[in-house]
Amino acid sequence: MLDDMTGVAPTAVLDLEVTDRVRRSRRLGEKRSLVDARALLRAPSNVVPRRAHLRGVLGLPASLLLIDALGMFGAGWLVGTTLKQVFLFGGLVILARLAARVYRRRLRLSVLEDIPRLFNATAAAAGVYLALLTVVSADHPTDEHTLLLPTTFFGVSLLAHGLVMLVARTARRRLPLGQRTLILGAGRVGTALAMTMIEHADLGLRPIGFVDADCHTPLNELPRPLVSTDLSKLSQTILEHRATTVVMAFSTAKEATLVDTVIASHSTGCAVLVVPRLFELHHDGPDVERLRGLPLVRLRPDPTLRPSWLIKRGFDVFVAALCLILASPLLAVTALAILIDSGRPVFFLQERVGLDGRRFRLYKFRSMRPADEHESQTQWNIAADPRLSRLGRFIRRASIDEIPQLWNIIKGDMSLVGPRPERPTFVEQFSAQHERYAARHRVPVGLTGLAAVSGLRGDTSISERARYDNYYIANWSLWLDVKIMMLTLREVLLAGGR
Repeated sequence: MLDDMTGVAPTAVLDLEVTDRVRRSRRLGEKRSLVDARALLRAPSNVVPRRAHLRGVLGLPASLLLIDALGMFGAGWLVGTTLKQVFLFGGLVILARLAARVYRRRLRLSVLEDIPRLFNATAAAAGVYLALLTVVSADHPTDEHTLLLPTTFFGVSLLAHGLVMLVARTARRRLPLGQRTLILGAGRVGTALAMTMIEHADLGLRPIGFVDADCHTPLNELPRPLVSTDLSKLSQTILEHRATTVVMAFSTAKEATLVDTVIASHSTGCAVLVVPRLFELHHDGPDVERLRGLPLVRLRPDPTLRPSWLIKRGFDVFVAALCLILASPLLAVTALAILIDSGRPVFFLQERVGLDGRRFRLYKFRSMRPADEHESQTQWNIAADPRLSRLGRFIRRASIDEIPQLWNIIKGDMSLVGPRPERPTFVEQFSAQHERYAARHRVPVGLTGLAAVSGLRGDTSISERARYDNYYIANWSLWLDVKIMMLTLREVLLAGGR
């Protein structure tokens, strides 16, 4: 609930008469904006990568989840335990395995590599399960059937996982089920990766071509064709060739260009695998795949594609609706006070930029005298502005003026947590001046955000705000949202919002 619109503006007034053609041409170098890249996906004919991402999630991960659910009932039947205990332990073990990322996409299908994850998750769930039964059934000692359930389930699930992976490996070898893969970089490492993918189809990657702006390998020596030399048009190349995975081998492109390339790939729904520097010394980790000895770091997908994003949206709507109901007396009193203090209008509506660059009307309580449209869209509000009334200063300091934005959250314009929304004129200016400022719009904007609770409000660095916002997107989790909301509450209670 912290407004980042206050403070001294870097530019007080901007020209509103810039044409759409000039706006579209404002880019850093020759890069396509993320908004333009994602706009291509809104056409029905251009949704192949996102459908492929959905198939990837519903493929092996969904199969393993389903086999565990069935295995739980089988284990319960074998040991003769009650259905209630089966549901209790089943829910706990599936949550534990989700946390351990057992149900993930992977290249190498080997149950041996998953045994530590399977065992640790099952043991953690079993500990909680037995503790709950001990507390609930203190007068009834735990019988041998209850103790046998976790052990039996582990054995059943281990065999079932091995069978699923065997079937998947066979299907990859005999059927054209591999992920259509573009390789960025046609040098020694890139060509070696392509040959490995071709020779070992069971790894699930099917190379369809290379993308390299400075290819030194003779074209007749490439195992697959060079399909593009323009990294700035990667999103178009992905859509044209229906690619579902991008592998980034070594390239002569600048690091900043490669970062934009990853963002563009994620915007299409593609999985992104990166060959790390000093790969010969790179050790295995939670996000490291192995392609016959070559490590590939799997980057997390676009947050909006993850199943947990649905939880975030549901939580947003529930909390926003609940807060509006609880705050209704405060809203009524504030509206009446504004009417008495300075008359109509009570609410202040302003155009802001949200997800994928789409514009929406943001709702706030009016804390200053009415401004014309030109002033509203082009002048950065100043904390000591004489137009602020005593009431206006109070509701801004207490963040009461932000409460109507809960309606924007319910409508889907915003989220509780995300990059703070900005006005179109400033978005245009900042996108031209600061690297990856436009990339903030690949997730919904928020009522509060990481930059806001990190002291980046008012007259502070726009580059730092963009860096914090992009860090939030790259590292998004439900817990990060909870942490930001707790920090926001602290700021509001300490009247640190203004």
